[in-house]
Amino acid sequence: MLLESITRLNLYLKIIKFWFDGVDAVDLQVLLSAMYLKDYRYIDTLNITTDCIVINQCDDEGKMSILHNGRSIKFVSTKERGLSKSRNMAISLADADICILCDNDVEYLSDYEATILEEFEKHPEYDIIVFFIKRNKPSSKPYFKNKKRLGYLSTLKVLSPEIAFRRKSIVDNNIQFKTDFGAGAKYSMGEENIFLYDCLKRGLKILYVPKQIATLRDEESTWFKGYTEKYFIDRGAIFCEMSKRFSVILIIQFALRKRRLFKKQISVRKAIKLMLAGRSQYINEQRKPMMTKTCKN
Repeated sequence: MLLESITRLNLYLKIIKFWFDGVDAVDLQVLLSAMYLKDYRYIDTLNITTDCIVINQCDDEGKMSILHNGRSIKFVSTKERGLSKSRNMAISLADADICILCDNDVEYLSDYEATILEEFEKHPEYDIIVFFIKRNKPSSKPYFKNKKRLGYLSTLKVLSPEIAFRRKSIVDNNIQFKTDFGAGAKYSMGEENIFLYDCLKRGLKILYVPKQIATLRDEESTWFKGYTEKYFIDRGAIFCEMSKRFSVILIIQFALRKRRLFKKQISVRKAIKLMLAGRSQYINEQRKPMMTKTCKN
């Protein structure tokens, strides 16, 4: 009942804003990547009250467009696998001015839409704004106390569902998630860091705003299985894709900065060795297609 009232209110506000602002009214779309959902109603459990695109990776194929409680919902079922493929599909189907990435362990605050749109309106010079999502632990707090422009090192902290962006900036620059990275891919993480690095390389501006828009449910991660050897090998490949030139520096800083988290399972020296091995492995993988192409010519 409360959710219906909120979504109805949001619809009225959109109509009023459009009436006064005309075609310049800015809208928001949530891009949810999930697996094996029964139907679109799952978004209610995440408190999604705005327009939404749901990419449901499952064993079926199909598309539905639904108008429900004032929200325009696109629900896509696909047999494709991989989080980055899901993100790319959602972006390709999006049509809102502002989009925000979403996972199925996020619960939005009731005012998330107003918070996000207000900050983009305040900062028209920024293409991407990173918000604060509270983790389910007492120590959870924003990365920075004040608003801050993010660069190559500071973006390493960011989680996917904290990322909101101007759709036009991403589409016009042909920026996509790298499909070799992320849950369900060969390298099981790091897709958001690579995505943000690609944005920075194309000259896009990223702002951090320490305002909470959601909370993160305490659920088991789909990719993190502890600080295993594969974890560090994958990390090495991620840093190489982010910047081959500075990947060794990124590997060393990561090992030193995060050593408190993994020192009981693995030594800093071995962690660096494994990441360097992952880096080399990824470089060799990138060379193979080039060698094949050369042979054909």
